Amino acid sequence: MSELFGKEKKELIKNIIKRIHQGEDIKKLKEEFKDKLKGINPLMIAQIEEELIKEGMKREEIQKFCALHLALFEEEIEETPILTEAGHPIYILMSEHRLLLKLANEFYQEILKREKERLEEIIHHFKESESHYLREENVLFPYLEKHGITQPPAIMWMEHDMIRKVKKNIYQAFEEENWEELTEKAKELAELLNSHFYKENNILFPTALNVIKKEEWPEIKKGFDEIGYCCFTPEEIIKKEEVAVIEEKEKSLFPINFETGNFYLNELEALLNTLPFDITFVDKDDTVRYFNQSKERIFLRTKAVLGRKVQQCHPPKSIHIVERILNDFKSKKRDVAEFWISHQGKFVHIRYFAVRDKNGEYLGCIEVTQDITEIKKLEGEKRIYDY
Repeated sequence: MSELFGKEKKELIKNIIKRIHQGEDIKKLKEEFKDKLKGINPLMIAQIEEELIKEGMKREEIQKFCALHLALFEEEIEETPILTEAGHPIYILMSEHRLLLKLANEFYQEILKREKERLEEIIHHFKESESHYLREENVLFPYLEKHGITQPPAIMWMEHDMIRKVKKNIYQAFEEENWEELTEKAKELAELLNSHFYKENNILFPTALNVIKKEEWPEIKKGFDEIGYCCFTPEEIIKKEEVAVIEEKEKSLFPINFETGNFYLNELEALLNTLPFDITFVDKDDTVRYFNQSKERIFLRTKAVLGRKVQQCHPPKSIHIVERILNDFKSKKRDVAEFWISHQGKFVHIRYFAVRDKNGEYLGCIEVTQDITEIKKLEGEKRIYDY
């Protein structure tokens, strides 16, 4: 039977996936279309899922049936080797996958033995693994999005949040010594990690290697280095490169003039980085254009976020709120949106301001995030004379 190619083949695969979602037996479908499934590669699967969502299928539905999609193509995708070397971002992520799976399985066994000391050590590793997910969300995913792969990363981010939720339940159950709950959640985590890592190893990462340019990978590695690695990530696979410190030249010989004064570029940049809060500017097209680099940034930002749509910088579950805020700003319904949360022992005030020109035209919005823990404690007065 002749093999189908291009658009015709994609449409066939979409229809097969829809039939799976409707409950048809996957083994029968594989047998029926076994010749036509030949030649499917991870990039094509990612593109098909991308198109299905754009055509109206809910992201949650794709995530729910993702394991069945992989089962449909398992013979094809498992024949695709990933060839990267130590130090490559994908090599690091896949190595951490293996280590995390090993830890998750060991954790389950140690619960049965009630080895509290070792359980505590593994929980520490679970907490440290957050940098693994942050590197993907804040560096790898933006590069995939730049190359038109937006939905598969969003689905993986959804699963990251599911993993975070289960880990949070584990920490609480361990603290309360609720062994029954701990056993149940440990099993759930192991299964979730196994499924999630399989998807990334066999679909997302091969797709990344396919679409991301060779010259972009050093930039991604630099972003990984800036965020940092897990305590259990072996140094030999990271291969951090020593970067020579080059004395910074004057960034501008001429001042930037404003209505009320002027700055040299290096002065302005230093001023913005000295502000006691984090700022991020999003332009009128919802594109992240700038963030300052304050000393104690509350929420992670990497340079990979620049040029990214702000909607893609947020977990899928909160995108509709981001859209609502932006729409209110653009329609002049509101100029400010603010929230406050407890985050890692800090009380954080988050404010969004619409940025408008003199005529009231919308230019974008600025996010201002500030740790106000100590400010909340202020009482009475402290005058300049008390310095």
